[in-house]
Amino acid sequence: MGRRQSVAGSLGELEPLAVRLGLIRNTLKPRLRDPQLLVFAADHGLAVDGITTPTGASTRALVNDLAAARLPLPVFARAQGLSFSVVDCGLADATPRHPAVLPRKIAHGTRNPRVGPAMTVDQAQAAIRAGMEIADRLPGNVLACAGVGEGSEESAALVISRLAQLPIRSLVMSGPQMNPDLLARLMVLLEGAQGRHKGISDPVEILAALGGFEIAMMVGAMLVAAGKRHLIIVDGLPACAALLVATRITAPVADYCVFARSHSRQSLSVALQYLRAGPLLELGLESIDGTGAALAWPLVHSAAALLTDVAEGEDPGPSQPAAL
Repeated sequence: MGRRQSVAGSLGELEPLAVRLGLIRNTLKPRLRDPQLLVFAADHGLAVDGITTPTGASTRALVNDLAAARLPLPVFARAQGLSFSVVDCGLADATPRHPAVLPRKIAHGTRNPRVGPAMTVDQAQAAIRAGMEIADRLPGNVLACAGVGEGSEESAALVISRLAQLPIRSLVMSGPQMNPDLLARLMVLLEGAQGRHKGISDPVEILAALGGFEIAMMVGAMLVAAGKRHLIIVDGLPACAALLVATRITAPVADYCVFARSHSRQSLSVALQYLRAGPLLELGLESIDGTGAALAWPLVHSAAALLTDVAEGEDPGPSQPAAL
């Protein structure tokens, strides 16, 4: 008991994180193993209106750079002991041939939601099922999710805006220094998409009308991970959009999530505030979604060790969060 008293209260925010991990894993000794970091990639019909990735690179180029470890994200993942994969959910181009790329293409990109639904409901359901199959086959009990692609952030903003009833402007603002002409142009495009699909309310139909294949696959992956009481690390606006859809399908999914942050854009701050969540680390990054999750993993692992290797006492048996 003396050993536990010397630790309790001295490790700040690490302690509530350790308790949360214990609740997620339903044990006083939560052993986290074989962490998986998946970046879900897809192209979006919004790109025909000139919407690109924050870096300006094409989705295919971004996937190639991630697979070849020409960016910090896969390097950090490897250094921290995370298994890293990129999932082709719907690239407009052919799937790159690389061991780190999983081919799960639903279609060669979504359609433009300003013209019609981004995908059919059948396609959205197929993408959700694909995400469920991916998560079901993964080893370990930790899944970190991030989404990338041309138009991915804007697509996520549309989904979050509709589900959370948040103004779309707040979800595309990168910060006070954002070019006002760019913001005005984005508002015209996204308000046009919103107006075309204003009559729908079912979460999967909203996902189909406004979302992307990468968001839909993350929905399925999160549902399965939560069903297995696995830890989910959510990184970025597309992953937040997926979580919102997943919680509309079954609310307890959010109980299994912690959050990471890879950039300081205001839109993500708004989404995290709505989810009543703070990122595990604030490092001032301006990087690709998933980078923050890779860097946060040692903190999560250390919090689990606080219980598995330091805490004493008997396992209390079943506890919250609620079963799915």
